[in-house]
Amino acid sequence: MNTKTTRITPEQVEGQMAFCQKIHALWLSRGITPKAYVETYGCQQNEADSERLRGMLAQSGYAIADEAEGADVVIMNTCAIREHAEQRVFGNLGALTHTKRRHPEQKIFLCGCMAGEPTVSERIKKSFPHVNGVFSTHHLWEFPSLLWQVLTSKKRAFAVADEAGSIAEGLPVVRSNNLKNWVSIMYGCNNFCTYCIVPYVRGRERSRLPEDVLNECRELIESGCREITLLGQNVNSYGKDLSLGVDFADLLAEIAQLPGDFLIRFMTSHPRDASKKLFDTMAKYSKIAKQLHLPFQSGSSRVLKAMNRHYDREQYLELVRYAKSVMPELVLTSDVIVGFPGETAEEFEETLTLIEEVRYDSLFTFIFSPRIGTPAAKMEDPTPKAEKNERFARLCALQNRISEEIHEGYVGKTFRCLVDGRDKDVLTARTEGGRLVRFAGCDSLIGTYQNIKITGSTTWSLTGELSE
Repeated sequence: MNTKTTRITPEQVEGQMAFCQKIHALWLSRGITPKAYVETYGCQQNEADSERLRGMLAQSGYAIADEAEGADVVIMNTCAIREHAEQRVFGNLGALTHTKRRHPEQKIFLCGCMAGEPTVSERIKKSFPHVNGVFSTHHLWEFPSLLWQVLTSKKRAFAVADEAGSIAEGLPVVRSNNLKNWVSIMYGCNNFCTYCIVPYVRGRERSRLPEDVLNECRELIESGCREITLLGQNVNSYGKDLSLGVDFADLLAEIAQLPGDFLIRFMTSHPRDASKKLFDTMAKYSKIAKQLHLPFQSGSSRVLKAMNRHYDREQYLELVRYAKSVMPELVLTSDVIVGFPGETAEEFEETLTLIEEVRYDSLFTFIFSPRIGTPAAKMEDPTPKAEKNERFARLCALQNRISEEIHEGYVGKTFRCLVDGRDKDVLTARTEGGRLVRFAGCDSLIGTYQNIKITGSTTWSLTGELSE
């Protein structure tokens, strides 16, 4: 694999925007306003990528549609983290034969992490002839030229070269939410956890320049954004490839000093690179949410070593203790994998005792899913599926009890929350720690910060009322 990051020049981006104008002119000449549909699978990074795809489509004259039926362009932006997700994509991709039969000129593209797997692009070539193009995350910035090629040559387009990855600034964006926005600060991953496909499909770690991140954040705040979530496969390693003397904590501090009433979140933090400096920075600035997603994956040091996580149980717990010491109000969430190859019953118990000690506000829980091309997929895995399912159920029951107990402690307290929408007959809001609150109110409150007194709780959410 090529390990050198490619920084796309402004001239190259302008070249792609020229293709957008050519496509727009093509549709104008036909007197048609075309429609495009983008379906997103997986993580927030994919959501951010889809916003740029919609931006390029809008520049090309397309109206953004809510469904694939009748759309002139359909893009499936995919995730490769779990096998089940891939099979769902292939199923939905096959179903598009029906929409294309009813709309023969429909152009279908597959992109995202799945597109970075050689076996996937070959399968598309051989078994999905109705798919017009495939492009990996490294080639997202080239989408306008790929679309032009498909529209004018009637040939299929495949841009899936094995690369370290690129950074392209200045791509147009159509954001799905004016209140809450994603800002990618870096791409790729260098950690090579033995169960994870991400480094193979998203390339090496590469950071955006601090001034580019700051400019994007400043523009969002000035446009009314109230909450910015900084994204990266491992935000804690931001800046290591830039040699500018700016790390993630420094970047956070600079954003936190921008004028405006807003809150900063970020994900994901790898414990390997989490530092006391980061936690001190979070504690110092009121605009940085006291919320931390810090995946531990397993409570067993032996399993963590087999996962190639580069920390052990005690190192992880030391990080958590320090973070809570400087931020007593910290809301802590995490990821955990049950049934990693070779995990014993005793090692699983270590995971449960870690959860009991830390007392997470919530967990994202997974049963190990082997990904072809990763070392873990070749490891001996003697634990029966039924036993893994039983462990998973025990873990979820434990976390649900803890979440319910923590939420009960919110009742009677008042929190400043961002009102972000409506769910049927109630408004929804989020605390600084990201906890969901439902309360009665009028739509004029959406987009504002309000003090809400918590009156009730469940395992997964809170209820409240406006505080005087």
